[in-house]
Amino acid sequence: MMVVLSGLLAASLAIGLPVGSAYADEPTDGTGAGTSATEVLDSLEVKGRAPKTGYKRTQFGKAWADMDHNGCDTRNDILNRDLTGVRHKWRTHNCVVKSGKLHDPYTGKDIKFKKGKKTSTAVQIDHVVALSDAWQKGAQKLSEERRTALANDPYNLLAVQGRANQKKSDGDAATWLPSNKGFRCEYVARQIGVKHKYSLWVTQAEKKAMAKVLSSCPTQTVPDYTGVKDSTAEKTTESEQTEQTQTEQSAEQAQQTQQTTQAPAPEPAPAPAPAPQPAPQQDVYYQNCTAARAAGAAPIYQGQPGYRSQLDRDHDGVACE
Repeated sequence: MMVVLSGLLAASLAIGLPVGSAYADEPTDGTGAGTSATEVLDSLEVKGRAPKTGYKRTQFGKAWADMDHNGCDTRNDILNRDLTGVRHKWRTHNCVVKSGKLHDPYTGKDIKFKKGKKTSTAVQIDHVVALSDAWQKGAQKLSEERRTALANDPYNLLAVQGRANQKKSDGDAATWLPSNKGFRCEYVARQIGVKHKYSLWVTQAEKKAMAKVLSSCPTQTVPDYTGVKDSTAEKTTESEQTEQTQTEQSAEQAQQTQQTTQAPAPEPAPAPAPAPQPAPQQDVYYQNCTAARAAGAAPIYQGQPGYRSQLDRDHDGVACE
């Protein structure tokens, strides 16, 4: 027995493991979870950004694939994880999120989410390490299966404010950081974990920006969890949801009954004629997503010039992802 222990101790010292470490205790997901974020950052390769040539969203597989085979797409998996007070669309087996509330880690603001063509984009799912950034820093050398895993990895996904996600675009830590300064350490540490897991590199400017953030939190470790650590609000249970839905239906029926028994209200005075509107801006039209990407317009968010529902395959308010 002593010989075996001596052998393990010698092996641990030889590969640099601290005395007392056991192989079973080491992170197995490849992120470096639980290790100093600064140490993991120093282990990443530092190289220049590769050309974006050949990048397409389809290089990372089908958008929001059901990777865990639970019958629910990745987008709704993340909404279910990150939102509180979640209510689901009927007959979707508690998959499709109809409404809920997000405490946005990027801005620190609370956002009410309601599914719909004009409202869904208020909350978007962000790739913490943007796919375009990943493509230019090693992902193009990965297999398509591995890239699909990266695009749908819950460790690399957060539900965030839509406007903040659009401002970030495909930026790295050298070009964009969350306005919520209290989340920057965790954000940078998660980017480091993702890059370590998928063997992606960082640029010199990116590493410098990350190190600067981590200098304010020297004990920050690479996260060993998905989602946001300080999200403590409880989820609405299925029974609570059913009760809430029945209550709302009863209230709606009572309101309709009351409206039918009340005398009609007098007609309002005619509204003044509206002021003349300026001529509408010339429409932007892209025949397909290939044309949109060639023009540098992709992704196109609902409400932006060039957005058409025909280009939004998963109907989440974001076309040509």
